[in-house]
Amino acid sequence: MVLDGNSLTRAQVVAVACNGGKVSLDPTGLERVQRAADFLADKVSCGEPIYGVTTGFGSNADKLLGAHRLRDELPGGNPHQPEGTLPDELQHNLIITHAVCVGKPFAAEVVRAMLVIRINTLMRGHSGIRVSTLEALAAMLNADVVPVVPEKGSVGASGDLAPLSHLAIVLLGGGEAFHRGERMSGAEALQRAGLAPIRLSFKEGLALNNGTAQMLATGVLALDALEQLLDLADLAAAMSLDAFAGRSGALRAEVHALRPHPGQVDTAAHVRDLLAGSTLMDIPYHLVPRFKPWRADAWSKPDDQSLSFDISWDWVPANQRHGREAFYSRFLPFRGGKKHQPQDAYSLRCMPQVHGAVRDACCQACRVFDIELNSVTDNPLIFPDNEGAQFIEEQVISAGHFHGMPLALAMSYVKAALPVLASISERRLNKLVDAATSDGLPAFLTGNEDGTDSGFMIVQYTAAALINDLATRAHPASVYSVPTSANAEDHVSMGANEARHVLEMMDDLGHVLALELYTAAQALDYRQEMLNAARRLASRGGWQALAAKIANAPREGQPHYQQFVVEVQQLAAALASAGDFHAGTRVREAHAILRRHIDFMHRDRALDADVASACALVQQGAFRPVF
Repeated sequence: MVLDGNSLTRAQVVAVACNGGKVSLDPTGLERVQRAADFLADKVSCGEPIYGVTTGFGSNADKLLGAHRLRDELPGGNPHQPEGTLPDELQHNLIITHAVCVGKPFAAEVVRAMLVIRINTLMRGHSGIRVSTLEALAAMLNADVVPVVPEKGSVGASGDLAPLSHLAIVLLGGGEAFHRGERMSGAEALQRAGLAPIRLSFKEGLALNNGTAQMLATGVLALDALEQLLDLADLAAAMSLDAFAGRSGALRAEVHALRPHPGQVDTAAHVRDLLAGSTLMDIPYHLVPRFKPWRADAWSKPDDQSLSFDISWDWVPANQRHGREAFYSRFLPFRGGKKHQPQDAYSLRCMPQVHGAVRDACCQACRVFDIELNSVTDNPLIFPDNEGAQFIEEQVISAGHFHGMPLALAMSYVKAALPVLASISERRLNKLVDAATSDGLPAFLTGNEDGTDSGFMIVQYTAAALINDLATRAHPASVYSVPTSANAEDHVSMGANEARHVLEMMDDLGHVLALELYTAAQALDYRQEMLNAARRLASRGGWQALAAKIANAPREGQPHYQQFVVEVQQLAAALASAGDFHAGTRVREAHAILRRHIDFMHRDRALDADVASACALVQQGAFRPVF
C-alpha cells in the first residue's frame, strides 16, 4: 500500500491494522517531506524563533532556547549530559515525558492503525519531519513492531499527545513493544526486527505526537465494525419479521419515497431484499395457527407424531361478525396465531426508520473520518512554498488542527445511536419470547408440557442487561472539557475517550444482535413447522382432522354446524393449496448458517454453549455472505 498523504481510505487502514498489510512511501510525497525539513533547518540556522522548535511547548512557549544549557553552570555540573543540541533535547524530552498513559494496552490492530494514519498525515509535507525519520516509522510498522500504548491518557487536544508519545518512544529505543506477539522492551523489539533507534531533530517530536491518530484509529475500526453490524441488524430484523409472519407494507419503496432519509431508504430496500421469496410475509390471518401444548394424542398420523407441539384456531360464529362483514368476506372466520390487525408493532414496522437513523449517524461519522484521514493535524504547520512571506509567522503558522472536536462530536452521535439499535433488537427478541405478543408462538419458545422448561426466557435477560450497559455508557465525553497545560490548552475535545468508548461498545451491540438471531431462528422453526403441519393435515383430504384443531367448533346438530363445515373446508382448501411455507431466501441462508452450529432446542438444555456460538458467529463475520 503506497501512502501519499492524500488518498488513504478507511478500508486501507483496516487492511493494514487487521490483515498485516505493509506500506511504502510515495516518492513525490517524500520530496514534499524533505522540502519542509530543509526549510525548517534553514530557518533555525538563521536564528528565527519558531514555536516548538526553538521555543518550549504549551505554557512554555514564551521560553526561547539558548545557545547552551544553563544547567551546566549549576554546582557540580550535569553528570547526565544528553547528547545533541538543545533543540534535539527538546524533541527527545517531549516524547519521553509525554508517554504517561495508563490502563491495559490497546489491541495491536488499533496501534497498527495509529501508525499508518500518522505516517500518512506526515506525508503531506507540512510537518517538518525528515524523510529518514518517516522511513524509520514505516519500517517499524512493516517489521511488526507494535508499540505498547496504554488505552487512557489523551484529552484529544493537542491531539493525542500521550498515546502518540508511547508510539514514538519505541523509535527512540525506549518504552515497550510487541514483536510477533511477544511483549518486550522497545530497544529489544527494534533489535529483533533488525532496526536501529533514531535521534529526533527539529520539530520531529511534535510531528510524531501532535495529532489525532488515536481517536481516528479507534474510530475507523469502530465504524468498520458498525457498518457490518448495521447489515447484521437488518438481517436479524428480517428473520424476526419472517418468524412473526409480518406485514411488508411498511417496507415498500413508495412509502419511503415520501420521507427519503438516505439510511431509512437503504434499510427498507435491504430488508426487502433479505425477505425476497418469503411465503410467510403478508400471509392471510386465517391460515396461521397458534401454538398449543403437545399431548400424547395430538396427532394421529405416524409422520406427525414426532412433532413437539399441537396447533389450534378459534372459529368466529356468524353472530360475532356484525360490523365486520367486509373483513370476513376477505378472510375466513378463524382466529389463530396472527392478530387481525393491518400493522405490526413499532419494533417491526418502524425498523427502517430506527435502523436508518443509525445508518445516517454512521454515514455522517464516516464523512468526517474520511476527511481526517488525509488531513494534517499537528502544529505548527509549515508552508515552505509561501515564498512572498515577509515574516516567519507566515510560513510556520500555529493553528489548531490537532483539536479533535470534529471527530469527538461525530463519535458522540454514533455513541448515542448504538443503544438505540441494540434496544430495538431486544424489543423484537422480547416479543418473540412473550406469548402475549408473539402472534401464536409458544411462551419462551418452548413446549414446556410438564412446566419444567424455561426455554429462551433468560436470553432476553442477558439482552436487557446489555442494553442497560450500552445506555449508561452513551453519555457524550465531548461535552465535558477539562483544561490542561496550565490553562494554555483551555478547551479540549475528549475525542480519544469518545472513540474508544464507541469501539468498546461494538462487542455488546454485536452480542445483542447475536441473541436476536439465535432467538429468531428458534421462533422461525416453530412458525414454519406449525404452518407446514397445518398444510399437511389439510392436504390429506379429510376436513374433519383439521376441524378437530378448532377450539370451539360446533358439533353436528348444533346451531351453525353446516356453516362451520363449509368454512372449515374452505380453510382446508386454502392451506392445502398454499404450498410450502418458508422464510425469504437470504433469511433461510442465515438460518442454515446458524443451524450448522446450534441445533433447534426441543427441550431445555444448557444454553451457554449456544449463546457463545451465536456471539462467535457474529464476531467472525459468518453471516457476511448473506448481506
